[in-house]
Amino acid sequence: MFATATMAQSASVKPATKPVAKPAAKAARPPAKPAARKVVPVPVAVPLAKAEGEQLAAAALTYYGDYGCEFKQTINVNTTPNNDGYVDVRLKNQTWTMKPVLSSTGALRLEDVKGQMLMIQIANKSMLLDTKLGQRVVDECVHETQRVAIAAAAAAAASQPAGPGLLQAPTPAPVSTSASAAAPEAASAPASAPESAPAPASAPSAPR
Repeated sequence: MFATATMAQSASVKPATKPVAKPAAKAARPPAKPAARKVVPVPVAVPLAKAEGEQLAAAALTYYGDYGCEFKQTINVNTTPNNDGYVDVRLKNQTWTMKPVLSSTGALRLEDVKGQMLMIQIANKSMLLDTKLGQRVVDECVHETQRVAIAAAAAAAASQPAGPGLLQAPTPAPVSTSASAAAPEAASAPASAPESAPAPASAPSAPR
């Protein structure tokens, strides 16, 4: 009977349950590093030589402001800040610092200080060239001053009298009245008789 009670007591005791192991916490990730920024090289300003008399005179002849060019493009020319005698030429998002030079032909040259671009200004238009590629970048650029010069030249040409056509005979020059009156008198006057020849000298008598 004692054994029976012992077995009943052992049967009533439940085996101890093992605690459930918690999953290990994940290691915290280090904060992501910010993406490295691309370093954009800052253009180094080219030291500009001080402008002298001829350059300053050429800069005074430059047409400043906007130019209307072919294909509806626009060029802007303005003074270079803090550098008298130099100009900045801008096309779209590019700007070139240029030195004005007056050529022997009367054209004004705006020469890129870095030696790549060249803008030429003449009486009726301007153009921008890439000297390294040897080609025009934009042409038929007209400033308001050039537009006025073109209109003045057209008006002067229209005021000139038209010359004779190719099949039209030129108008004869007028003859003076005194010359026209003397001409018929000279024609009606009789011709003067020729002067008589002198009589021949008598021959000497022969000796007897």
